[in-house]
Amino acid sequence: MPRQNPKVPLVSIVTPAYNATRFIARTIGSVRDQTYTNWEMIIVDDCSRDDTASQVEAIAAEDPRIRLIKQSQNGGPAMARETALKAASGRYIAFLDSDDMWLPEKLERQLGFMQKHGHVFTYTSYRRISEDGESCGRMISIPFALNYSQLLRNTAIATSTVLIDRDRTGPLKMTRTYYDDYALWLTLLKRGIIAHGLQEDLMRYRIVSRSVSRHKLNSAKWVWRTYRDVEGLAFHYAAWCFLNYAWRAYRKYANF
Repeated sequence: MPRQNPKVPLVSIVTPAYNATRFIARTIGSVRDQTYTNWEMIIVDDCSRDDTASQVEAIAAEDPRIRLIKQSQNGGPAMARETALKAASGRYIAFLDSDDMWLPEKLERQLGFMQKHGHVFTYTSYRRISEDGESCGRMISIPFALNYSQLLRNTAIATSTVLIDRDRTGPLKMTRTYYDDYALWLTLLKRGIIAHGLQEDLMRYRIVSRSVSRHKLNSAKWVWRTYRDVEGLAFHYAAWCFLNYAWRAYRKYANF
């Protein structure tokens, strides 16, 4: 692992990509525009059937901080993120989905927030954008902090806002489930870690009409399976958490 300057630590950015040709260049561009420059971006192509890989290769040829890894078989985002985590060299791990974008000061502001307060796990506010990027919604407000039981009842942490200090959490491992990101947050918070929210608008979450996550019934089923199969919650407690989760999700997305 490369020697790191503790004052300017390396941030490893984890990006799973599958058929992301429409958005991947803009996603990478938002990383290259960061005011904080000591990062590596690990993009794992999950056997895309379009030209995602060739696009990434062309951009990576211009910037050695960008690395493409090609999966040998399609395994879904959890396995793609796991591959990226194994290849990551940074103390800090950031997550960025292949259709989302960061604002230029995202890493600088969030890393400064963590170093100033000694936080281990942080997330930020953000805005949703339309599929074509032309429309931008209101800022999504977030809690100042979340523990394990609170996160079970909340949808506040958007994956592409997360930054984690891996030196203090220990190794990160994805669970092979649809909501692998949510499962990881719960795993960390179950250890007693508190997730802290930076109340600044630093990410753009793209609403893609054909995304699996946009199918509300399927999403609800996967949240329920996370409660019951991954977390092992009793039925009545799982049902109570689910009702709270669904209500907060409705309130968050009721207006664009």
